[in-house]
Parts: sequence; structure tokens; C-alpha cells
Amino acid sequence: MNENNMHYNENDIQVLEGLEAVRKRPGMYIGTTDVKGLHHLVWEIVDNAIDEALAGFCNHIEVVINKGNSITVKDNGRGIPVGIHPKTGVSTVETVYTVLHAGGKFGGGGYKVSGGLHGVGASVVNALSKWVTVTVYKDGKIYETKFENGGKTVQKLTEIGTCEENRTGTTVSFKPDPEIFDTDIYDYETLKVRIRELAFLNKGLSLTIRDDRDMEDTTGETFLYEGGISEYVKFLNVSKTPIHDEIIHLEGEEDGIFFEVAMQYNSGYNDSIYSFVNNINTHDGGTHEEGVRRALTRVINNYARKANILKEKDESLTGDDVKEGLTMIISCKHPNPQFEGQTKGRLGNSEVRKLADNVFSAGFERFLMENPKEARIIIEKTVNASVARIAARKARESTRRKGDLDVINFGGKLEDCKEKDPSVCELFIVEGDSAGGSAVKGRDAMTQAILPLRGKILNVEKARVDRALSNEEIRTIITAFGTGIGDAFDLSKLRYNKIIIMTDADVDGSHIRVLLLTLFYRFFKPIVEAGHVYAAQPPLFCIKHGKTIKYVLNEEERDTYIASLNPNTKYDIFRMKGLGEMDAEELNETTMDINKRILRKITVDDAIAADEAFSLLMGEEVEPRRKFIEENAKYVENLDI
Repeated sequence: MNENNMHYNENDIQVLEGLEAVRKRPGMYIGTTDVKGLHHLVWEIVDNAIDEALAGFCNHIEVVINKGNSITVKDNGRGIPVGIHPKTGVSTVETVYTVLHAGGKFGGGGYKVSGGLHGVGASVVNALSKWVTVTVYKDGKIYETKFENGGKTVQKLTEIGTCEENRTGTTVSFKPDPEIFDTDIYDYETLKVRIRELAFLNKGLSLTIRDDRDMEDTTGETFLYEGGISEYVKFLNVSKTPIHDEIIHLEGEEDGIFFEVAMQYNSGYNDSIYSFVNNINTHDGGTHEEGVRRALTRVINNYARKANILKEKDESLTGDDVKEGLTMIISCKHPNPQFEGQTKGRLGNSEVRKLADNVFSAGFERFLMENPKEARIIIEKTVNASVARIAARKARESTRRKGDLDVINFGGKLEDCKEKDPSVCELFIVEGDSAGGSAVKGRDAMTQAILPLRGKILNVEKARVDRALSNEEIRTIITAFGTGIGDAFDLSKLRYNKIIIMTDADVDGSHIRVLLLTLFYRFFKPIVEAGHVYAAQPPLFCIKHGKTIKYVLNEEERDTYIASLNPNTKYDIFRMKGLGEMDAEELNETTMDINKRILRKITVDDAIAADEAFSLLMGEEVEPRRKFIEENAKYVENLDI
């Protein structure tokens, strides 16, 4: 036994007081201190303003990115109470910003419905900020309090002026602490997407976002949707072809729980179903989503049988059949939501399942009965999906990887690695046979497998699963991965820890990469979400001076490196050849050697934005797709491996 461990006593027990606990373990409160956590601070303050809107006291919220990357959030709600709090002895504003679990969301009558961190959001933002200033407009007066260095009060709540008698609200400005976060630079697009989403989810609420770092952006963008989630469905379907004109909107309320659904079918083959509770994206679903899905399958089957579209001998439609081409938003406002998991990804309230089922069943049955033409179009689409599913089931069987003897070379395509431990294995999906040949010779045969593609694979955004499974290249990829697809998908059976797309740094290479990403997102989304997908980064230039050889990815890196050289240094610049023109040694040194290469890790931080992007850019519209290829994928982060 370690002698040092024998002296464990009361002196070893630390008590973290006030906001010190948040600074010590920020991940417990905001999940991460990377760029995602940085933006999370904004949402905690915005959520407080949204709560005022949900309570009926706020109709406009403004978010400003200030110069220096501080944030200001303004609302015209009631304003935080300014009186002395009976338990803390300081103003209620200071209490809210310095005491964990202090807020109006614990049954005191302040809010019936709320999101955020339930009483710790404001204080957590304060704890993780370099400085915070809170200004309250109330009863014709202006009050202000200031905090610095992790929530230390440097100015108690002070009356600093007067305002119009009817002006109310709260303005919060804060600067994230650079000692806590990996970066302090806010991304306008990330904030805008969420602000727009909040506007969809709260009809009649106006939200403005402005970037004061950009001198040209003086007015910002304002989002206001009187149609609420119905307009959200319309927005998500903008690049798709709806098969019925009317967006179906259903809603109901019971025991203080408000529930609504908006939906519309399109001619595509992928579903876009998203659920929310108190504006929180429940990306793992929950009882509200389960109730709707159960009712959707039952109602369509019943209608199809009664209308004799489904015959007695026909199989019943499955949940997958009835959601093909469906765009749906599910929103629940609940006074006491019970979330499963720290990230609030799944709703657990059992009573919501029955409410969701009842509201959806009654409304959707009524729509089908009152709109027989649209009803037949919807039912026929789901029946066609069922026929395709049955055909795909047979094709799927042939993609199952039963053992090594079944997959050696896949008819000369896959050059597998020798190692059988998936955690150390990599699969390079390579553009073209010539590059594939060089990759096979230049690889580490123990851990690196090579799968060359012949031409461009099918765009699965515009193809049903049965057609996709008849495509030889796609079947080979599915078999190589080993996970299966659809209901049979099993992430634990993934054969390779890294799936690396290796294509040329030109338009054709980018197009192939995007086609593969579309396939992965639609058929293998858990693989992407788990961080197994990468894009190789072959260099664009080679710079030689003396005995030094330097590879760089683009013109900017080239110019930066040249500028760093001694002015008297003589150098030569060569534009790199395509992957197919590189010999094995060059390909290994520039793109495959784990000690020298650069990979881009493909991430999907926002499933709704990703879904929108793939639908928009891989659907029928040509120009958006062309722009996407030129600008490259927007859902990636640079990662040196």
C-alpha cells in the first residue's frame, strides 16, 4: 500500500464555495470549454430572456457581438427584481448572478415554463467570465451592477439614471474568461442559426443578432415568425419538393403541458424529424417523439386499410415507411420536464407520450378525412417506401460482412489490413485506381486498409435505399464498414477506427468527398457523430530550399512559410501532382504517414443545420451545390493527427 494514501483525513476534503466550483469544473455546467462551451454562455443568458417571452412579458431580444468578442444580450421583459433578497441580504440581481440555484424557476410562480440550466445559468456565465455588467430597466429607473474575475462583485446594484416609465427589461454584457476557454472568438453564423431557430420555436417573438466587429453590419438580422414551427417546416423544405401544399399543424394542451406538431411530406427519401422541449433540442428524442411516431404509424395504417390502398394480404407499414420524405417539428412546453442525461438530449416524462399520441392522432386523422386527395398522395408514398424497403432487405443481406474470407479484396477492390483490432485500423477510401495502387504500396499494411473508388458514387440524397443498395460501390463500402445499415446498424461492429476520405484537392475531388459525406450522413450518421470520419489533406505545394522539403496545404501557408525564410534563401516551389500521379513514397510522406499527415475531422455539431445543408446542396438545385464544392465542407474542423 502507498504510504501517502494512508494519511487521508478531514484536511483532504476540499469545500469549494460560491462560484469557485464552477471555475474548478466548468465542464460539469457547460459541457466543454472549447468553442461549443463558449457559445453555450450566450444561450444561458438568451434562455433567461426567452423565459420572459414564454411567460408573456417579452417580445424582443437582441444579441450583439461586440468588438473584442464580448457579448451583449438585451430584452424588454419585466427586468430582474432589484430589491434586497431576504435570504442573501444583497440585491436580487446580485443574488441571481452570484448564487448557484437562485432564480425564478423553482416553483415560486416566476415562470411556468423555462429552459436553460434551471437557476444556475446566469451565475455560471458570471463565474466563467472576465467581467459581467447587468443593467436593469424598471419602474422608470436604471440600475447597474458589475462583476469581474469570475463573479466577484465590484459594483453593487446602483441606481444610475432614469428612463421612460414604461421601459422595462434587462441588458447583460459579458466577456468570457480566456483562462477558461480554448478560444474567445465568437462565430456569427453559429449564433445566427440558433437565434433563427428560437424565433421559429416562439411565434411572435422578434430576435435580432448584430455583429459590431464588422463595421458594415450596422442593423444586423431580425427573425420574427408569426407562423411558428409551421414556418420552420417551410424553411427546412425550401430545397425540397413538397407533395402536398398545406403544412399540417396540430396542437393541444393538458394539465399545463402545451404540445404542437408541424409536418409536411416531400418527394425525397430522407426524413427530417426534430423535437424540442422548452426550446431545447431533444436530439435523442423521448416520450413526446415516441407518442407522435407511434400515432403516425397507426393512423396511416388504419387509413390505408380503410381506403383499401393496403390489401388484407399486404404487410403493415412500418415506422420507417411512414417517415420517408417527412419533415416534422415537434415542440412541447412543459412546466416540469424530466430530461434523461446531463445534456438534456431525451425527454423522460411518461405522461407526455399519451398526450402526444392523443393530440397527434386526433388532428392527423381529421386532416386525412378532410383532405382525401392529399391523404392518398401521402399514403401512396408510404406504400411505395414499403415496397422499396422489402426490396432493400434482400439487397442488404448481401452486404453483411460475415468473416474475413467473405471480404478479402471484394473482387479486387479492398486491400484490407492485417490487424484485426478496430481501434488501431484505418480505412482509406481513395479516388481512382491509380491513386489506390500508390496508396496500397505506400501504406502501413498492418493497420491501413485501402478501398479505391471507380468514378463518382451515387448521390443518395436523390435515391431510395433500394436503389442505393444496388450500387456496387455503395454495397462495397457498407460491407467494408461491417456495421450494416438501417435497423441492422451496429456501431460496435465498425471495422475501422478512422474512415479517411482521400481525394484530390480539386473540384472533382471535392465533389466525390461531398458525395461520400452525404452517404455517411444519411446511412451511417452515428459513425460521423462518433468522430470516426476524416478527410485527408494532400498538400498543394512543395517548397525546397537546401536539403529542406516543406509541404503546405494552400497559398496562404505557402506565402507565410516563404516570408519566414531568410531573405537570402534560395528556394523552389512546386505545385503538387494529383494523388494518382504521386508515387507510393510521395503519397506516404505527404498524406498517409501518421507522423506527418494532416487530417480534417468531420463533425456534425448541429444536426438540423447539417440536414438542411445536405438537402439544399445535394438535392435538385445545382447552384448551391456548386458553391458548396467551391467553399468546401462547412462542418469540419482542422485537426493535426
